[in-house]
Amino acid sequence: MVVVIEKALLLMITLRLISGSIEVTAALLMLKFNSLEKAFYINSMLALVGPVVLIVTTGIGLYGMAGKMPLMKSIGLVCGILLILYSLRSK
Repeated sequence: MVVVIEKALLLMITLRLISGSIEVTAALLMLKFNSLEKAFYINSMLALVGPVVLIVTTGIGLYGMAGKMPLMKSIGLVCGILLILYSLRSK
C-alpha cells in the first residue's frame, strides 16, 4: 500500500517536529543549567520560535489549500491569526 502525502503537509509536519524538538531541548537545557536566570533567558528565546512557526506553518497550509478553500474562510483564518499575534503583543 502506497500512501501519498502532499508536500505542504509534509513540510508542516516537519516544521512542527523541529519546533517540538526545540521545546524539549530547551527544557533539558533548563534542567541542566539549574538556574532561574538561565531558564528565564531560554524561555524568552522560545517566545520567538512559537509565533514564527505558527505563521510559517499556517502560510504553508494556506498555500497548499489555495483554490480548495472559499475566499471568506481564508480571510477569516488570516484575521484569526493576526488577532492571536496582536494579543501576544498587547499588554
